[in-house]
Amino acid sequence: MKHQDLIDKMTLAEKAAFLSGKSEWETRDFKRLGIPSIFCSDGPHGIRKQDGAGDHLGLNASLPSTCFPTAAAVANSWDEELGQELGDALGEEAGSLGVNVLLGPGLNIKRSPLCGRNFEYYSEDPYLAGKMAASYIRGIQKRGVYACPKHFAVNSQELRRMAMNAVLDERTLREIYLTGFEIAVKEGGAKAIMTSYNEVNGTYANENTHLLKDILRDEWGFDGIVITDWGGSNSHTRGVLAGSDLEMPTPGLDSAREILQSIKDGTLKMEELDSCVDHLLDAVLTLSKNAETMKRSFSETAHHGLARRAASESAVLLKNTDQILPLAAKSKVAVIGDFAFAPRYQGAGSSVVNATFVETTERNIQNYDLQVTGSSRGYQRTGGEDAALKKEALDLAGKADVVLYYFGLDELSESEGMDRTHMRIPQNQIDLLEALVQVNPNIVGVVSAGASFEMPWHYCCKAILHGYLTGQAGASAMLDILTGKVNPSGRLSETYPVKYEDTPAFRNFPGTERNSEYREGLFVGYRYYDTAKVRVQYPFGYGLSYTTFEYSDLKTDEWGATFTIKNTGARDGAEVAQLYVSKPDKEVFRPVKELKGFRKVFLKAGESKEVTIPFDDKTFRYWNVLTNQWEIEGGNYQIMIGACVADIRLTADVQIEGSTDFFPYKKETLPSYYSGLVQQVDDKEFETLLGHPVPDGKWTGELGVNDAICQMYYAKSGLARLIYRVLTHLKKKSEAKGKPDLNILFIYNMPFRGIAKMTAGAVSMDMAYGMVEVVNGHFFKGMKKIIGGFFANSKANKAYESKLAGK
Repeated sequence: MKHQDLIDKMTLAEKAAFLSGKSEWETRDFKRLGIPSIFCSDGPHGIRKQDGAGDHLGLNASLPSTCFPTAAAVANSWDEELGQELGDALGEEAGSLGVNVLLGPGLNIKRSPLCGRNFEYYSEDPYLAGKMAASYIRGIQKRGVYACPKHFAVNSQELRRMAMNAVLDERTLREIYLTGFEIAVKEGGAKAIMTSYNEVNGTYANENTHLLKDILRDEWGFDGIVITDWGGSNSHTRGVLAGSDLEMPTPGLDSAREILQSIKDGTLKMEELDSCVDHLLDAVLTLSKNAETMKRSFSETAHHGLARRAASESAVLLKNTDQILPLAAKSKVAVIGDFAFAPRYQGAGSSVVNATFVETTERNIQNYDLQVTGSSRGYQRTGGEDAALKKEALDLAGKADVVLYYFGLDELSESEGMDRTHMRIPQNQIDLLEALVQVNPNIVGVVSAGASFEMPWHYCCKAILHGYLTGQAGASAMLDILTGKVNPSGRLSETYPVKYEDTPAFRNFPGTERNSEYREGLFVGYRYYDTAKVRVQYPFGYGLSYTTFEYSDLKTDEWGATFTIKNTGARDGAEVAQLYVSKPDKEVFRPVKELKGFRKVFLKAGESKEVTIPFDDKTFRYWNVLTNQWEIEGGNYQIMIGACVADIRLTADVQIEGSTDFFPYKKETLPSYYSGLVQQVDDKEFETLLGHPVPDGKWTGELGVNDAICQMYYAKSGLARLIYRVLTHLKKKSEAKGKPDLNILFIYNMPFRGIAKMTAGAVSMDMAYGMVEVVNGHFFKGMKKIIGGFFANSKANKAYESKLAGK
């Protein structure tokens, strides 16, 4: 161990207490030993350090920091250099605000478009997500701050996220849901990682030895700290046994007493406890030393400029009929849409940033060579109809050459703590769009959203520019593209299906009871649409430019692919060349093609460049569930170079030597997976894929400590059902206002054990068990546990605090 001398000086009580937070964001310090505390902060796309007392979901305001575009936006840049620049800026701001561990980036896979937190995640593809996350991590950690990629692992729904079991086969786990994290650890060098709330195949992620020891530490060589998501600890002892080092936020000393008891009864060995203490000590001492030389300020102007550039390089031009864009100088334009006045530039939840400055289109458009005939909000953001606003917008549209229509998903549509229920943009916005095109055919739609949506209205727009959630400088970034100052170069990091019913997990998302069954297996996103030949609105990797590109001269060998790209248009621009791999004569089922490399290449008009995309250890591998290792199926592979998954420009064959002696599957037992038609996989076939029976996910007659509070709908106690109805009423009331109450959502989906983990020691696990007794109709028995537990917990906490103080 690195810090054996210091560990030897610590008492057992100190060791046990050290592995839990002392406040919402800080670790516990021990002055007598010279062990300081370190500060963690949310911030995948900006630093959310709260001013004063901390709370998980942001009741207290946070300090101003730059709000950069969210991960869902920046992933569309396909630019690792840009990712590293953003990471560097995030690390600099974190250091200046006294933050030691930045809780991000988020790189969970976009299994379904309806996941409420997709705006925080990069892609439906693990290779792209991993590469972009690794670039952020390198930038952040260059500044002496630890990045903490999250949520490890298989966290793909918000509904009952703390009381949900992800059921999937080992190959899908490895190839889809862990590959991004593997890249983040091995190539990004991540020094911290956050475990997810959910169970993975029946074991909570934070106490899952297979995830945390077998894979993360032993296979990948991770040597950093593992941190729970806030309130994500189930059994602290089992977490420590699995190698989870820090339980957050502040469970009080009940967790520490659990560790002491586990040492006493032999459930936990001293060397296992010391191992986690050593990991955390190394992080605390390293980060504290790093902080001594950090600047306490950053250039708000420079970082605002970076946010603007990142937004412009990440926006995707989806449609440009008759080359209506870029707008001609002096064009008469009408600016319509509430988002032009109050932009939707970030998501809702724990990632919300108090931006240093937020641009608006309504103000910034005055800086461009356009004639603005007028501006109108056009629609109510909360979804209501407003005849006067609509008439104002239609009148303006009739007087303009071009209508710039700003619309998209509102705050209620996407939020941490709740999944979307459909893929539609609010109907009042679409009603206005359909009315506008009747008075002016030249509609340019400028869309803001953190995830994909249905587009039955796309015919109304001559051009569609999708900025995703652009961050604080998004208004100028979009105007730069609209006017031709910037040539769009973003490419979609996720597929846009025609309708939600076309998505691969349609029948299995979200999990209706305790289990969330990943029956689609490998066939997530384009892997499904491409293999099953399902028509999409816009394919993965797609995006238009104001110039054109030509591909030629593909050469391949065992090391990689080399080819030439030429800018054949009249404007300078950047192209994203994408490398896909296919095996037509496969013995092991797989998608038709999979992304295995990419390069973003800037070319001046008429310029050509030779581009090389090397193969790596992930290019040809698959996980063999029979031998339990990565292997290569030998034979002929097709190397495809394209502008998107549906636009392959060059192909070449390459012979690859295999390593498989025993193939894991029989085609006749897995017909859906060999065809890719995975929407209706039955129990028998899914069990064949899993290698064991599908676990029973039905709720039992009585609720348990790991069931969510929203499940009190089933409670035997009338009081519990009343609390459920009150919470549901408050939830619906906040939604009716157009802005979800994040604290209600957190409580609504929290299991009873979370009450003990999120109340700074005021509630013990014994008290939580008492609450469950009350909910299940055993009022007096439960209240006895709660009341007795309260006094016992208070007394034990005071005794422990005295012990830590050396009294």
